[in-house]
Parts: sequence; C-alpha cells; structure tokens
Amino acid sequence: MRTYLKLFGAAIGFAILTGCASVPMDAPEADVALKAFSAPPADQAGLYIYRDSFAGQGLKKTVTVDGKVIGETANRVYFHRLISPGSHTLGTESEFSDNVITLVAEAGKNYYVRQSIKMGVFVGGASLEEVPEAVGQAHLQKCELAASR
Repeated sequence: MRTYLKLFGAAIGFAILTGCASVPMDAPEADVALKAFSAPPADQAGLYIYRDSFAGQGLKKTVTVDGKVIGETANRVYFHRLISPGSHTLGTESEFSDNVITLVAEAGKNYYVRQSIKMGVFVGGASLEEVPEAVGQAHLQKCELAASR
C-alpha cells in the first residue's frame, strides 16, 4: 500500500511540474513575419526573448526590458521588441528575486536571449542568457509569438 501511495504522490508531483501554462498569443501572421529575422531599422536593434525549456512547463515567468514588463513566458513562446542602441537591463522573475542581465545593443542588429527554468527550493526559478544568432534562430522556429504588453 505504501508503495502505491509513493508512486501516486510521485505521479502527481510530476504532473504539477510538467503541466502546461498558457499565455495570450499574437497573430500567426506576425509570428511568420518575425521568423524571417529581417534586420531592424538602421537606428534600432531587434530583441528576441524566448523560452524553450521542458522543465517547469506549468510555470509562467514575467520578463522585463529596462524595468517595463513585456509579458509572461510559457514553454515555446517568444517576445520581440525593437530597442534603441545602448545598454539595456533584461530581467526575469525568479524564485526569490528577479534575475537580470545587461545587453549592449548595436543599431541594425538582432539579439537573441533565452530564458531557462531551473529547479528552486519552493518553486522553479528562471535565468536569462544571450545566445548566438544561429542558436536563437533555430530555437525560435519551435516557438510561437506571445502577445506583448
């Protein structure tokens, strides 16, 4: 009997950790257009922030650019923003406090930032990392555009 209870508890825990979260999505046409990865306007930079991790699928995590919320991520979604050249602070909600990175953007270039979910003490945390263009573009093919705030 105890073995069955342990297995049942483990199954419930796994279901909670791998459940699916959903966020509002943008128009499919916008998603297709952004996956062409066209160069941004000459006086701006393009920023793609995406999440493609299996872990923590039941969690939604807030993403910010320069302290302004752009939305919540779920698995296999991304956001796109045009940003000015210069230094920008990108943040993601994590377990105890936001995790942030600094991105120095150059005009006319696209940047790709991956959000990863990691195990936490009480709830999963999140981190951000800039990835090379080829890696980001490959990962984004499996993601869909989320509606931004």
